[in-house]
Amino acid sequence: MRLRLATWNVNSVRLRADHVARFVEEQAPDVLCLQEIKCREEEFPREAFEAVGLRHLRIAGQKGWHGVAIASRLPIEDAPALDVCREGHARCVSAKVAGVEIQNFYVPAGGDTPDRAENPKFDHKLDFFEKLTAEMGRRDPKAPLAIVGDLNVAPGEHDVWSHKHMSKIVSHTPVEVAAMEKLKASLGFLDLARETTPEPERLFSWWSYRAADFRASNRGLRLDHIWVTPGLEGAFRAAGSAARVHDDVRAWERPSDHAPVTADLVV
Repeated sequence: MRLRLATWNVNSVRLRADHVARFVEEQAPDVLCLQEIKCREEEFPREAFEAVGLRHLRIAGQKGWHGVAIASRLPIEDAPALDVCREGHARCVSAKVAGVEIQNFYVPAGGDTPDRAENPKFDHKLDFFEKLTAEMGRRDPKAPLAIVGDLNVAPGEHDVWSHKHMSKIVSHTPVEVAAMEKLKASLGFLDLARETTPEPERLFSWWSYRAADFRASNRGLRLDHIWVTPGLEGAFRAAGSAARVHDDVRAWERPSDHAPVTADLVV
């Protein structure tokens, strides 16, 4: 069975419920992981998701800020809830679908100053990565696990519009890239978008609202990720190593500043 995973920082699920419906109709994800839903659980537009066949939900909401959700066509089982956000924000939600554990994250952006001592938000971001890395280090790399979400780090030189410029800007600084690499190494995660589209091809999933034409300026960052453990590598290869960024969605009317990312598994 094909299992299509999708991750999308939707930047307010109530404002973009119609975008979700269109994306589901066009791309048919089996599991859609959302970040920045910006609502409490009771405010989540459940009917809109049920209408497109995503009837099974796990929601971690927060009034006006953050918030993550997993919506699935297939039944959902419980998966470990990870306590990796020291501030108690709604940034983590988990589920098991078709035998695959899915952990969906909205990692803190980190503020403007890339200094742990001077900037508590940056310290929180690195602390989040450190806690998550420690948790993953206790897991079995053969177990079927996917980490998805807006991880708020563009790790590679070709995941940013300008490596030289962005190396000084939060989201691509050496300390953040190193923290992400430690997380990736903890279980030997595969970065599925880069498995499909290797460097040096540029690959972005976020573009600022400041540009009138995001394609023309193309000052993007790859902040949104789908990673799987070695235990799911065969499932990814069996599906044709299919992963992509749906940048066309960024061109829709009143879009999120993030584009969805999908990856297929055969389970």
